[in-house]
Amino acid sequence: MPAVKGDGMRGLAVFISDIRNCKSKEAEIKRINKELANIRSKFKGDKTLDGYQKKKYVCKLLFIFLLGHDIDFGHMEAVNLLSSNKYTEKQIGYLFISVLVSESSELMKLIVQHIKNDLTSRNSVHICLALHCIANIGSKEMSEALGNEIPKLLVHPDTLDTVKQSASLCLLRLLRTSPESIDPGEWINRAVHLLNDQHMGVVTAATSLIHELAGRNSEECKGCVSLAVSRLSRIVTSSYTDLQDYTYYFVPAPWLSVKLLRLLLCYPPPEDAAVRGRLSECLETILNKAQEPPKSKKVQHSNAKNAVLFEAINLIIHHDCEPNLLVRACNQLGQFLQHRETNLRYLALESMCLLASSEFSREAVKKHQETVITALKTERDVSVRQRAVDLLYAMCDKGNVEEIVSEMLSYLETADYSIREEMVLKVAILAERYASDYTWYVDTILNLIRIAGDYVSEEVWYRVIQIVINRDDVQGYAAKTVFEALQAPACHENMVKVGGYIMGEFGNLIAGDPRSSPQIQFDLLHSKFHLCSITTRGLLLSSYIKFINLFPEMKAVIQEVLRSDNQLRNADAELQQRAVEYLQLSSLASADVLATVLEEMPPFPERESSILAKLKKKKGTIAGTETEEKEGRARGVAIATTGESSSDAPVTVSNLMAPELSAAPPQPQAASADLLGIEPTAPAAAPAPAAPSAGGFLVDVFETAAPAAAMRNTSPLDDLASNDENFNRFIIKNNGVLFENELLQIGVKSEFRQSLGRVGLFYGNKTSYQFINFMPSVLAQGTELGVQTKAVDATVEAGAQVQQMINVECSMTFDEPPILSLDFTYCSIPQSITLKLPVMINKFFEPTEMNSQDFFARWKQLSNPSQEAQKIFKATLAIDKEVNKTKILGFGLSLLEGVDPNPDNYVGAGVIHCKSMQVGCLMRLEPNLQAQMYRLTLRTSREAVSKKLCDLLCSQF
Repeated sequence: MPAVKGDGMRGLAVFISDIRNCKSKEAEIKRINKELANIRSKFKGDKTLDGYQKKKYVCKLLFIFLLGHDIDFGHMEAVNLLSSNKYTEKQIGYLFISVLVSESSELMKLIVQHIKNDLTSRNSVHICLALHCIANIGSKEMSEALGNEIPKLLVHPDTLDTVKQSASLCLLRLLRTSPESIDPGEWINRAVHLLNDQHMGVVTAATSLIHELAGRNSEECKGCVSLAVSRLSRIVTSSYTDLQDYTYYFVPAPWLSVKLLRLLLCYPPPEDAAVRGRLSECLETILNKAQEPPKSKKVQHSNAKNAVLFEAINLIIHHDCEPNLLVRACNQLGQFLQHRETNLRYLALESMCLLASSEFSREAVKKHQETVITALKTERDVSVRQRAVDLLYAMCDKGNVEEIVSEMLSYLETADYSIREEMVLKVAILAERYASDYTWYVDTILNLIRIAGDYVSEEVWYRVIQIVINRDDVQGYAAKTVFEALQAPACHENMVKVGGYIMGEFGNLIAGDPRSSPQIQFDLLHSKFHLCSITTRGLLLSSYIKFINLFPEMKAVIQEVLRSDNQLRNADAELQQRAVEYLQLSSLASADVLATVLEEMPPFPERESSILAKLKKKKGTIAGTETEEKEGRARGVAIATTGESSSDAPVTVSNLMAPELSAAPPQPQAASADLLGIEPTAPAAAPAPAAPSAGGFLVDVFETAAPAAAMRNTSPLDDLASNDENFNRFIIKNNGVLFENELLQIGVKSEFRQSLGRVGLFYGNKTSYQFINFMPSVLAQGTELGVQTKAVDATVEAGAQVQQMINVECSMTFDEPPILSLDFTYCSIPQSITLKLPVMINKFFEPTEMNSQDFFARWKQLSNPSQEAQKIFKATLAIDKEVNKTKILGFGLSLLEGVDPNPDNYVGAGVIHCKSMQVGCLMRLEPNLQAQMYRLTLRTSREAVSKKLCDLLCSQF
């Protein structure tokens, strides 16, 4: 801590020495407690303490706090130090306040008043201390009270340079934490002209502030472009002796140069020809200096020079309008591909990924293909190998696709586990996008499954099936190739899935060969049956029933398999049901009916590849795709990626073989759409019997500055209460947005069948900063509901979305939904969110059809008072018959028409499926149109359930 001559605070030095000489933790605590008691007695009993003594004791409290001990007194004495005219006393007061006083402290108003007094002082040192304190605390109260004072210091002509520097950085902090408290409209133009200031320190601080302002008010700050170019030109054309005070290892003002280049990234190329020409000269000069022999062998010199160089290359890529500069940048980066510094190789590969998307530099990038392939094979650092994969993906086209895919497949056999899944997706996308011969595509994907079967996601084998079905010319070849692949001794399950599907659809195309007769095909598939998972077995059963249509002579053999105890008494309900239904279908249906039900899958509608959508969600953006903006322009630009939603088409045997393949074409995304692409107010739709689409949700990736509220951690109880409105919407629907704030959006997509349910949670990061320590956990409030969750990655990248699947099982009726607790860290600030998951007892309803006689007979049986719940309540909206029907159906009940004598009444019935029981439920809703009232009556076969269901349904009216 600073001290002036004669002001060494010997007592503080002795105390610190005593602490350091303690032999044990107990001795340290004992000495600290003794000192705290002494300080407390001095503050309470000695009214004659002077400023020096207060400063000394406050310093001791600060040191004790830094040792990890709580300090609950001394705050007022520290605030009193702010009124001192001595620098050291005022400095210690501000230091204590910045470290130990919270935003909600009762002393904050008094502190703000002291700060305001110092801001109006004529002493520049006092002004700077006040500005530093504001920047360190940055509370909303300070922003509202002082936000209009700081800009006056910034733009006043008589303000000293040191004060301008501090004011710029202080405003930058307040803009990031409480932008609503700052109105830049009056001073933004004058702040922009600080780029012309003679003091380089002021320009450096002001550039950071203007960069933040440009991200929020780009039009108002547009004048900064010419000023930034002018200042950059003066720096890059000067020698290191011209800016001696701001030269770092022979590089003139490297930090300011980087800031100016990043500021220019916020804008398109200058419209003024003179400014554009001057900027081009600056960029050429930076590229030329990179070729010059180094003026120093020290690493600091090369780091500073390369920092400016890479930022200049980013700007060249961003503008994408100077072919000469783009090619020169590519050649410069090519020299770094074999540099001994790992970081330079990494940055070169990353920047070349962006250059590969430009029409001017694409050919120049492709010249380095062999070097990149060598880096992929020999590089020791996995992150550099990852960038090499990205660059090969970005530079790929029809001319080199076979070579690049071959090299990637070769490397895939020994690739790091952390990058295999992404490599699989990229190989699959390249093979599909640039395939001119689809027999090569089939060979590539099957080879991909053979090499990296565990890392081949469902989207990959779904996609190959879609393409084979859509192309008649490749169906026979695909059937033959997959038949040969299945004969391998070790065959991955994904290969079995592809083989089962393709042979079930097109096995007849190779049945003429005695080596692949129907019996051999069936025996080959069935030999894999008992080694596969439940899902794959279900697909194989569907293939068997398809065989009966393709090869009638196999009917008896296949029926024998379906009739076996392994199928009809299988512990898995899905397999048992398929076996029973397929056996009955093959036994009872005529040949014509059988041919209709088991006809070939129709061609799939053309739409965006689901694997491309998956890779977009995984990476946020993909260099080199035709549908995206270049990553250099990604700052402040929303890039939409599309997926596919579940189809509501009826289930047939054709689409049961691959339920996830049936998906609706993607819909255009509105500019105002939410992160997950789910409309919160969309009407409830009946859940599709098929599984969810492979494509997933729509995603908008935003790269924006951190919002103000993002820096404030909210109470979990507040979140639990605030999601009640969204939670109630899910009573009659399964998809939508459950929670959203400035940082995060949580979407839900769920489906329920009998006592089982599956809930997909989609966490969308809306910020331009990554979430770390991302730990969602789900806890059921009781033993009636079983919950199983799938872990997610601990890091959520900026603008990315992660999915978490949750399986639930209703053992008994329950009242409270499970709780989602989400903890993560954003910009070093821990965040905590607690929400109720939309899993209610009515989700396990199965609608029941009844006639009038059965309904009222059952109604009379449920006459016990504990089995009935009734509510009379006011309608919140005008009574609409169709809307009411939609709500009742969304609740899970059937709507029984013509049962009630009064045609205006609504009657419904359903059964709640639990693992250990079934609960019948009858409902009557009687509207009173004149009084705009409802009377809702619910009767259930189990006591205490009616009231809960009644409350849930009432909340929708």
